Amino acid sequence: MTPTASLDPGFAFEGIPPVQEPPATAAVAQATANPPSAPGSGPLGPLAQLPGTWKGTGFNAIWRPHQPGQDRFLELNLTVESIAFSAIPGNIPNRGLLMHDINMHGVTYMQQISEKNGPGLHIEPGIWAHVPPTSGPQEPQTVVRMASIPHGTTILAQGTSQFLQGGPPNIPDNDIIPFPIGGQPEPFAQAENDFPELNLAHNTQFRHVTDNTITQAMVKNPNSVLQAAIQGKPMTNRTFLQITSKHQPIKGGGTSNTAFLAAGNADAIEVDATFWIQKLPGSGGGPDILQLQYTQLVILNFNGLSWPHVTVATLRKQ
Repeated sequence: MTPTASLDPGFAFEGIPPVQEPPATAAVAQATANPPSAPGSGPLGPLAQLPGTWKGTGFNAIWRPHQPGQDRFLELNLTVESIAFSAIPGNIPNRGLLMHDINMHGVTYMQQISEKNGPGLHIEPGIWAHVPPTSGPQEPQTVVRMASIPHGTTILAQGTSQFLQGGPPNIPDNDIIPFPIGGQPEPFAQAENDFPELNLAHNTQFRHVTDNTITQAMVKNPNSVLQAAIQGKPMTNRTFLQITSKHQPIKGGGTSNTAFLAAGNADAIEVDATFWIQKLPGSGGGPDILQLQYTQLVILNFNGLSWPHVTVATLRKQ
């Protein structure tokens, strides 16, 4: 089933009364949001290429609380995914006291992730918005993702964007090594001893693996799935979106959990995500291809440890 994220025909935001931005502020916001070389000169700024439906595949790794026997269970899934984005008509007004009013612009989205040849894993309705530069607080133009997850968590992750010619991006390695709350993870070799679920050669009832195409390299570095997907492929340009629920470097964002989760069952305390909207040349002189890659880290706290939950995917616009 194709996901939808549509609004009623005729719906459009309009401030009452309309936001009257000073000409200087509006000009600065427009120039900052849309450098001359960047795709999309409209009010969506760096989000301009998102509207439409994107489909692809990915990898999900999550530590879940477990009982009896031990406190954790490692779930590893190959995934299929769809995200449908729809532009929000009109200006989204924000009234200011410390500075003049601003207008945001954005898209709604519906994300669905299922295990390959298996059940649904994740559904997420939400909004991405483009926020112009502000003087109160003093912040550059930003992007913000507002999301609701049915397990009982809402997130607001805010960050910055950058348009870059050429490619591919330098996607860093990551890991899913648990660590003490407020502490740092240990080296992978030691973590394999403390958390034997990380070692695919170790048989355990406390791990789920979709099939034997999940490799040890993927468990050690989930971002290797993204790295492999663009290996040796030419790229024309890319838009880089980096967001976080932490208040650095942008003083906004956060997570909120139901009482069940916040009590210590699986408290989602932090979300960090990087998205790359990539333009690839079409094969044989065909039309260019738009590709979306992302890597997301959610930190779940339970039983005195922080447990990294990593999701990655490579999607193409349909």
